[in-house]
Amino acid sequence: MKMSDLSWLTARPIAHRGLHDMNRSCWENTLCAFSDAIENGYAIECDVHLSADGVPMVFHDDALKRLTGEEGFIHGRSADQLANLPIGGTRDHVPTLREALALVDGRVPLVIELKGSEGHDGALVAEVAKTLEAYRGKAAIMSFEHRLLRDMARLAPSLPRGLTAEGHKGDAIEAHFSMLATGISFVSYHVMELPNPFVTFVRERLSMPVITWTVRTPEAVTLTREQADQMTFEGFRP
Repeated sequence: MKMSDLSWLTARPIAHRGLHDMNRSCWENTLCAFSDAIENGYAIECDVHLSADGVPMVFHDDALKRLTGEEGFIHGRSADQLANLPIGGTRDHVPTLREALALVDGRVPLVIELKGSEGHDGALVAEVAKTLEAYRGKAAIMSFEHRLLRDMARLAPSLPRGLTAEGHKGDAIEAHFSMLATGISFVSYHVMELPNPFVTFVRERLSMPVITWTVRTPEAVTLTREQADQMTFEGFRP
């Protein structure tokens, strides 16, 4: 997959953590939410941390409590232990990235956010890149963490990679501009902080695709249509 060919990234709306129902019966970042996104033809955004034994796991929070009711942190449990933790009291468990890839199987695009957990994410980029090596579907990686973006440039140069970002002035914008040197190929930006000089520059001067997060309201839909190229949405069906 060539990094220059990213038309698939903006071709369809992206379901934030899958097409969940706001954690009523089908929870975020579960195989249930991914199955529903596939069935409805949406791309999927998901989040990844490393388990204690270095396996990429699909999970948003560093702490386990909100999603599993358990104390502790995702980096404190092995992949097998996490597989036995029910999400929200449902039949869904914490999936590995490999499980998610097997389920999606190229049917819709995947946008994978690598979550920073300082002191526990040193091998994250390498392990995600290794997991994606044999995957033939369309997939991109992204992160808020600048150290992970630098790792991506070094360890996963052939994967489309993006900066996840927020802020609209001052130091935040300067920091975002500095990340262009890492060879990012797209940007995922906080929808309510558009427009801003960075997003305008990458879209108009670099022709770089920009997706927004997280779109939940008609106002945010309008902002995305005016200032970006596609939305990462939640709580409704565009």
